[in-house]
Amino acid sequence: MEFLGFLFFPLVSLSPVSTVPFSGAASLKSHAFFNETGELPCHFPNTQNLSLDELVIFWQDQNKLVLYELFKGQEKPNNVNPKYIGRTSFDQDSWTLRLHNVQIKDTGSYQCFIHHRRSQGLVSIHQMSSDLIVLANFSQPEIRLIANQTEKSNIINLTCSSIQGYPEPQRMYVSLNTTNSSSTYDAVMKKSQSNITELYNVSISVSFPIPPETNVTIFCALQLEPTKIILSQPYNIDAKSPVPSPPVPDHILWIAALLVTVVVSGMVFLTLKKRKKKQPGPSNECGEIKVKPPHSFMVKSTR
Repeated sequence: MEFLGFLFFPLVSLSPVSTVPFSGAASLKSHAFFNETGELPCHFPNTQNLSLDELVIFWQDQNKLVLYELFKGQEKPNNVNPKYIGRTSFDQDSWTLRLHNVQIKDTGSYQCFIHHRRSQGLVSIHQMSSDLIVLANFSQPEIRLIANQTEKSNIINLTCSSIQGYPEPQRMYVSLNTTNSSSTYDAVMKKSQSNITELYNVSISVSFPIPPETNVTIFCALQLEPTKIILSQPYNIDAKSPVPSPPVPDHILWIAALLVTVVVSGMVFLTLKKRKKKQPGPSNECGEIKVKPPHSFMVKSTR
């Protein structure tokens, strides 16, 4: 509901004591976290030590919707827009309006106005603008392995995600660290925004090789600003042990031993055979010896 108090503005020209700068001054920026409390300062110096009974105080947003009104020291909820009812509290000591349970849609510019009740009517004596910036902390990034990785493969597939944050982060990436090196892997950041809360959920999916011979530590990083980064818990992968040679079956050992025995026996046999051929036989240099039969065995033939 738009506050009708702006009808007081023409009376400003009637005030000879107004020395406080009005609109045109730089807005004060304040930050608040989602579902928590934001502060909308007014910074009224009150040099004349005026009491609340002499003042009319109200805040309105950039759409001229009234958040809070204090008339002669009494709250006036009738002029407050329904979206702000029950969400504000006024700190009289600091002249600050607190907006509770802030939402992303509460981000914007706000103005406070203070009018003094005088005999000639209401006179505007103070005005201040402030910008409220609502933030939401993203959850710590979480790493999840994709199940299609095999034991024999050195390629790792994973997703990294973070939820319920605002504003949209600048970058999301994976950092792989070994004893002697560090590598960074980027991917297209997938994002979704709630139509109700306007908070973001973000994630990436990456695949990259890992050295099997050394220990590896993996981090997922969410970069919100150039100097503000949120890291996941470390994901550690131990180096793979060298694959031992499979044991030789017993029957292969027996066959190998038999073959060695056969080969050795054959070599021994051939060696002995060669030596036997080279050994010399009886000498034939004396020639043939003719043996004559003894006389007693000779028979004369008679006719």
